Amino acid sequence: MKTYRHYITGSLILGISSGMISLLARWITGNTILSSPESLVKYGLLGGIGYSLVGAFSIFMFGTFANKIRFRFPDVETIGDVFQERLRKDGYWLMTIIILFLGLDSLFMQAVGAAVLFDLLFNIPFTVSLFFFFFYCFIIAGLGGMKWIQKFEGISIFFIFAAIIFIPLYFFIQEGAFKVYDGIRLYHPYLLFAKNHEAYFFIATFMLVACGQVLTDRSTWQRLYMIEQKKVRITFWSTAFVWSTIPIALSAMLLIVIFEGSFGETYTLLFQLITKIDPIFLSVLFFLFCFGALSTTINAEIHATTIHFIKHIRLPLKSSMTDQQMRKESYIFSGLLLLFLLIVTHFAKFTLLDFLFFYGHLYAASIPVMLIIIFSKRKISRLLPYSIIAGWLISVTLFGGLTSLQTIWISFFLSGVFSVLSMLFARVEFSSRYSK
Repeated sequence: MKTYRHYITGSLILGISSGMISLLARWITGNTILSSPESLVKYGLLGGIGYSLVGAFSIFMFGTFANKIRFRFPDVETIGDVFQERLRKDGYWLMTIIILFLGLDSLFMQAVGAAVLFDLLFNIPFTVSLFFFFFYCFIIAGLGGMKWIQKFEGISIFFIFAAIIFIPLYFFIQEGAFKVYDGIRLYHPYLLFAKNHEAYFFIATFMLVACGQVLTDRSTWQRLYMIEQKKVRITFWSTAFVWSTIPIALSAMLLIVIFEGSFGETYTLLFQLITKIDPIFLSVLFFLFCFGALSTTINAEIHATTIHFIKHIRLPLKSSMTDQQMRKESYIFSGLLLLFLLIVTHFAKFTLLDFLFFYGHLYAASIPVMLIIIFSKRKISRLLPYSIIAGWLISVTLFGGLTSLQTIWISFFLSGVFSVLSMLFARVEFSSRYSK
C-alpha cells in the first residue's frame, strides 16, 4: 500500500525543466490573469511591468537561499515540518494556523478568479461551470495527489505559453504596433506616464507582499524538497525569469483592447479581448490558457492545504492515524474545502488587488519571523510567532486612517521590531539563567 509520503510527493524527483514546469504551474495564477489588468489600468504601463518584475524577484529571492534551507533542514517535507523542528508547542500551533489561514486566502482568490473568468467565457451561470471545474480539481488533486498533479502540469504550461505567444502576435501583426501605440497615446496617455510616484510605491509594497507570499507558500516548500538539491537554485532562478514574461504578455493583450477607445470596469477588458478574438483556434487557445492557469494553481493549493491540515493539525491531535486513514481524511477534507469555495464565491464583492493587499499585512508581517526561523541558529523565542499577530493587529487598528499600501509597511516594521525584541529578550533570559 502506498504511504502518505507518496500522496505528498508522488515519489517524484524533479530536475530543472520539470521543476520549472511545476513552479510555473503554481505561480501562473488567476491572480496573474486578473490582477495584471488592474495594475495596468490603475498604475499604467509602469504598474504592469512592475507587477511582472516584482513577482519574478520574489521567486528569485526564494531561490537564492533555497539551498541553505535544504542544508539546514534536510529531512523535512513541508513548511510545517520546519515549525515542528524550530518552535515550541504554542508557537507551532500559531504558525500552523496562520499558514492555513493564508492558504485559504490564496485558494479563495483563485476561486474568485475562476468565477469571474467563467462568467465572462460562458453563457451559463458561473456556479454550474465552477462546480464541474472544482469536481475536476477534486479528482486530480484531492484523489490523485502529487503524481496526478504532475501529469497535467506540463500540458497546461504548454497551452499557457502558446496563448501568450500567438494571441498578441496575431493582433500586433493584424493591427500594427505603431497603430496600437498611437491609440494608447491618444485615448489613454496616462498609461505611458513614467513619473507616477504612486506606481513606484505600489511596486515597492507589492514586492514586500509577494516575498511574504512566496516565503509562506506551502506548495512552494513542497516543491523545494522535490527538486534535486544541486539544481534547486538554478530551477528557481530560471522560473523567475520565465514567469516575468507572463504579466507583460497579458498587458500586451489588453493594450490591443483599449487602444481604440474607452472601457468600463477592469474585468470588462478581458471580455472585450474574448470578443475580439475572431479565429476559433485562438478562442479555444485562450480558454485553454485560462483553464490551465486556474486548474494547476488550484490543484497545487488544494493539495498543499489538505496536506498542511492533515499532517500538521489533524495528525498531532490523533497521532494513531495510519497512512490509509490520513489519505481517506485528505479526500474528505479536499472535497469539503472545494464545496466551501463554491459557496463563498457568491459573496465576493471586491477586486482581487484590494483583497491581496488586505491579506498583504499578514504576508508582510510574516517575513521577519520566517527569516529568523529559517536562518537563526539560536533557540527561537516563545514570543517570536506572536510578532506577526501584533504587527498585523496594530497596523490595521491604530493606523486605520492610512491606505493599505502604507499600513502594510507598518505591519512589516512592527513585526520586525517585535521579532528582534523577542529574540533579545530570550537571549537575556537565557544568559541570566546560565549565570545563576
